[in-house]
Amino acid sequence: MVDNASNPPGEDVENLKAADAQDLHKAVREAGEEELDRPVSSLFFSGLAAGMAISSSLIAEGALHQALPDTPWRTIIVSLGYPIGFLVVILGRMQLFTESTISAMLPLVTKPSGWALKRTLRLWGVVLLANLIGTAITGGAIAAGVLGNSELRGAMIEVSMRITELSAWATFVNAIPAGFMIAILAWSLPNARQQAFMVIFAITYVVAIGGFSHSIVGSDEAFLLLFSGHTGVWQALGALILPAVLGNLLGGAGLFALLAHAQVRGEMDGQGEN
Repeated sequence: MVDNASNPPGEDVENLKAADAQDLHKAVREAGEEELDRPVSSLFFSGLAAGMAISSSLIAEGALHQALPDTPWRTIIVSLGYPIGFLVVILGRMQLFTESTISAMLPLVTKPSGWALKRTLRLWGVVLLANLIGTAITGGAIAAGVLGNSELRGAMIEVSMRITELSAWATFVNAIPAGFMIAILAWSLPNARQQAFMVIFAITYVVAIGGFSHSIVGSDEAFLLLFSGHTGVWQALGALILPAVLGNLLGGAGLFALLAHAQVRGEMDGQGEN
């Protein structure tokens, strides 16, 4: 039996309470401040690892696609593989561009300064570049047959082809809710505690079944299609990856981060925190 006699009165009750919006804002903001202070080399290699690890989403989806018959419900089951890469990356504390949009944005909107702006742009630029290099490496490895057999490779290509059905503008619009939802994920994790696995799984599964465009997972698919000869350089970079990056930024850093800050701004001012 656990002895709670040493705990102050009410501590157990407090530990059971979920953090309120202001506490979440502080937790995410402080995490963002730590990220802004990290050396470029640390950001780059963490982002590179994340870009390579996120490919486990495509591998899992491909494996499920290969194993299932061609039925109307196959996409719903195949989408169960989508959260795998996010679970590996987020629980492994790797640097993912879309997760960084809100955490890096909150310090900037809380205390605007030239230093914060430069550090935010540095963080986004380094992490995005590293993520894309990572997905290019894995996309090329899959296309070359280094990862997976020919059947699995064919299934991953088939899964990836869905992103070519959207125009550049449609990809941009489709990426806004994805950025918004991944920002919700980053916002929710400090409150998730032991439920972090299910929170990550649930939110990213909704992104998958909704068919929303995620820039980093989508770049893995785009590079696979590029290196396997199913698309060209311009379409991969300019019509598939870039619009998804911009849409994710608008949804995450533009919409959710500003809304998350706005809901606690008055309380922060009341406590003398600017």
